[in-house]
Amino acid sequence: MGEAVETLFPYSSSNGFSAKDAVHYSYQRNNNNGHMIIMEDDDDDRAWFEEEIDVHLKWSFALNRVLHKGTSEYQDIALLDTKHFGKVLVIDGKMQSAEVDEFIYHECLIHPALLAHPMPKTVFIMGGGEGSAAREALRHTSIEKVEVVDFCRKHLTANYEAFCNAKLVLVINDAKAELERREEKFDIIVGDLADPVEGGPCYQLYTKSFYQNILKPKLNNNGIFVTQAGPAGVFTHKEVFSSIYNTIRQVFKYVRVYTAHVPSFADTWGWVIASDEPLSIEARKMDKKIAERIDGELLYLNGASFVASTILNKTVAKTLKNESHVYSEDNARFIHGQGVAYRIN
Repeated sequence: MGEAVETLFPYSSSNGFSAKDAVHYSYQRNNNNGHMIIMEDDDDDRAWFEEEIDVHLKWSFALNRVLHKGTSEYQDIALLDTKHFGKVLVIDGKMQSAEVDEFIYHECLIHPALLAHPMPKTVFIMGGGEGSAAREALRHTSIEKVEVVDFCRKHLTANYEAFCNAKLVLVINDAKAELERREEKFDIIVGDLADPVEGGPCYQLYTKSFYQNILKPKLNNNGIFVTQAGPAGVFTHKEVFSSIYNTIRQVFKYVRVYTAHVPSFADTWGWVIASDEPLSIEARKMDKKIAERIDGELLYLNGASFVASTILNKTVAKTLKNESHVYSEDNARFIHGQGVAYRIN
């Protein structure tokens, strides 16, 4: 599928992202998804990153400067220094991770699945090249191996120790192809993938055929799959969240969803966790496992907050109950729009 690229962000900050001197450039790309422009000049007060969330709705961040940009056959990658959310990682114009609140997303992505498993030892992460998901998984004392498979290595400062950990294996490749060729099985498989964007590389990894024929056979008997599932707000949950949930429900016996507000995403975000074994979400048991299994203190997640996150509002719950769409290569749903970074006059 083409040559993958390696993108290394220099280390200097102690909190997630870093850069030395800003890279000043003007970059523009046209593709089937729309128009992406990244521009930077000396007038920081007039530099903005803009992401189109929906028709007539945009989310803008004032920039200090543009720190990095890179392009592979698969993705456009930008590292931006924003005034409000600190350093942020943008892939294909969509916000992926922000310095000040990435812990919310990554704690929710990783810990519920690992805590629901009786004793997880092996984790396979699809995506996650910036290292935050691996960082959280490696905090579990039972873990013997974490494998990260992504199109490129784009790790961030706070994750330097994770990438130096002997338990971590990094593979630069297409996650679908890599998982398909493997003979080994894993206790946990994580989908830390970019949002499904039309024309992008990731939507095939949200399909029923992928889950059923490639992913599920690579799980151990008591294995657990968890994936990010896109925006789950009252007005956005029908984009992909409900469909991803219903698709996974066709493949696994036990499927649960949970949500959390991520400020830098400007929305409530959703995750889906699935297994063929029952999933325990009792708050006291989870708190006990957190104390016994995890190295260090979590910043966001505890037993009570996780149980609360599984309770959906009436509108979203009704949609999930009635959802009939199943993801396929020929019948996919996509996140709306593509981000644009530009200078506002």
